[in-house]
Amino acid sequence: MPANTILVVDDQDELRLLISLSLQALGRIVEASNAEQALALFATERPDVVMLDIWLGPGESGLDVCARLRQDPANAGVKIVLLSACGQQSDVAAGMDAGADLYIVKPFSPIELIDAVSGLLASLPENTA
Repeated sequence: MPANTILVVDDQDELRLLISLSLQALGRIVEASNAEQALALFATERPDVVMLDIWLGPGESGLDVCARLRQDPANAGVKIVLLSACGQQSDVAAGMDAGADLYIVKPFSPIELIDAVSGLLASLPENTA
């Protein structure tokens, strides 16, 4: 069985590193620091899970990227986790409306991330046996 691929997208280097290190036992990690890089890597890597910060600095937001990925039916099986410091119900609703599978509010613990991504990976068709 091929290793799962996890795309980590965050404009903050330290946070991207924390997420990547936390999740490295779950699969192969690829990283992007902005929406443009994220979409380019998504096209070439075809990740199983996308960890997507909502605020990505100048340009498109994580919500924009999420919605763009969900517009293509070929991406229906990809799990998208939005990460944000904004945790009000309206923020969570906007993230879910954009097509996210999970919405995790910062600050989060590495264990919370591992548990969340493990659950999503277990739900993928090729991982259910």
